[in-house]
Amino acid sequence: MKLLQITPRAGTRLYGAMVKKQAEIHRAGRGTFLLTGRKRAKAARWSHVRYKGAIDLAAGEADAVAAKIRSPEVGDETRLLSSFLGWLDRHFGDSVSAVNIQYQPSAARRRHLGAHRSG
Repeated sequence: MKLLQITPRAGTRLYGAMVKKQAEIHRAGRGTFLLTGRKRAKAARWSHVRYKGAIDLAAGEADAVAAKIRSPEVGDETRLLSSFLGWLDRHFGDSVSAVNIQYQPSAARRRHLGAHRSG
């Protein structure tokens, strides 16, 4: 699991802009991220059209955005992270001040690493 803390530049309401941009792209019949689950005011879950897993977004304090990236497949979690960071950079690169990534061991990663250690 990857935990991201996305800090916007001053005066940017990043969470709302991200959700709005994803919806615009989806309405145009494009995009790789889909809103899944029920609609909530300050939280959203996105899935990727190709990779297993989900990205849970939440509006944080001081207009920051928290994102939790999880996948049952180790490789897909890495690809989800890469795809999300690329999307964020393309659409909001000028509006983001910093992205902090915390790597949390997931059950899939522990199984994956355990298989390599025993061989």
